[in-house]
Amino acid sequence: MSFVLNELLFLLQHYGDIILAALISIGIAVLLSRSLRRVATSKSSIPGRLGLPFVGETFSFLSAASSTKGCYDFVMLRRLWHGRWFKTRIFGKLHVFIPSIEGAKTILANDFTLFNKGYVKSMADAVGKESVLCAPQESHKRIRRLLSEPFSMNSLSKFVQKFDKMVCERLKKLQENGKRFAVLDFTMKITFDAMCDMLMSITCASLLEQIEKDCKAVSDAMLSFPVMIPGTRYYKGIKARNRLMKIFEEIITQRRRVKDSPGDVLQSMLDRDLNKTEEKLSDSEIMDNLLTLIIAGQSTTSAAIMWSVKFLDENKEVQHRLREEQLSILRSKPDNALLTLEDLNNMSYGSKVVKETLRMSNVLLWFPRVALCDCTIEGFEIKKGWHVNIDATFIHYDPVLHKNPTQFNPSRFDEMQKPYSYIPFGSGSRTCLGMNMAKMIMLVFLHRLTSGYDWKVDDQDASLERKSHIPRLRSGCPVTLTTLQ
Repeated sequence: MSFVLNELLFLLQHYGDIILAALISIGIAVLLSRSLRRVATSKSSIPGRLGLPFVGETFSFLSAASSTKGCYDFVMLRRLWHGRWFKTRIFGKLHVFIPSIEGAKTILANDFTLFNKGYVKSMADAVGKESVLCAPQESHKRIRRLLSEPFSMNSLSKFVQKFDKMVCERLKKLQENGKRFAVLDFTMKITFDAMCDMLMSITCASLLEQIEKDCKAVSDAMLSFPVMIPGTRYYKGIKARNRLMKIFEEIITQRRRVKDSPGDVLQSMLDRDLNKTEEKLSDSEIMDNLLTLIIAGQSTTSAAIMWSVKFLDENKEVQHRLREEQLSILRSKPDNALLTLEDLNNMSYGSKVVKETLRMSNVLLWFPRVALCDCTIEGFEIKKGWHVNIDATFIHYDPVLHKNPTQFNPSRFDEMQKPYSYIPFGSGSRTCLGMNMAKMIMLVFLHRLTSGYDWKVDDQDASLERKSHIPRLRSGCPVTLTTLQ
């Protein structure tokens, strides 16, 4: 009885802002639910529970996201109930979770023809309708093409040394202080500062603090009920987004006025001002994508680095082998020399450590799409308008595809992987735009950590951070650095 009361109190405390809307929806739904469920069942053989119209299983999903098990616990539980394939209703939309490489291939190879990107409304509202994540089919290819060049490996080469210097200085300061610190906090800050510098050449501490605070509010709103009620995460996130748009607009106006050319990503966009419409980005497209790149680059990469530290701490043999490779690279360079793109290309085992970290951590749990027409995947009928989620987490932990999937084993990448069995960045025409940048940041950090320091994770609690759309340790993975002898 006390457990039930606690659950009710939890819902009231965290979701009081949506109770009224839910009650209204439930009242209407009670009259229609049985007939609608019969219609839904007749349309598809996919097992699952749709719940009440509009509300569906939204509360269960939000409850999982607010727990220390993370939102993927919602998926695992329903897979136990219904099997590998299942359907559900979240935020008013019917979702199908697809657990196979065959399904992943069908969807990812048919982006723009049979499927389009699909996010929950709160996520799309947070990053903006012109974001490369959410842009309509007809404009996505143009936006992506115009954003791609600054994120090529050649363009990132000058960013390598700038980021390497930042990592060296901050790790040294932490080691000299001799205090325990959370890896997640450290990586969130350093990746945020690096992204703002790379994108807009922002280094002013007070401005960075303001932008970071609002970016966090926007990120927190990405998995929330999309109702503009004061005090809710969604409300705070949208207000923060509006403030960020004003800051970006001022920066763009100032940049055009003074004709500054700092050589950052923003400047590469503004240099297209005189081009034809199809060869340039509008201001709203620029601002939405600056926000998207900051949030996506910071949240995913910092979480991946945190997991790499945890995995290496738990697997000393892997840590030792990685350290030997990184020390070899360090010894081949002059004293105090910064890393180059060539150095990163020589980190063969380091690259496999990065790959294995991304396979096991699954910072992107699944890839959402919307069916543009009726179709069939592996014999299951998919209707136009349904949301289909490629379950990257299930695929990455499938023992048929990955031997001993819970074992951290970078050497598994000595062998060629089956197509679509490893998809941390997606695949096809919508492959993650920041893929090269994320790999570069992770390699630079792991090089400086393993070649210069030893460490021990001080808190082994595996609980996840609440209300995060990306799996992150609640402890933040606290460590204390000691200089490598």
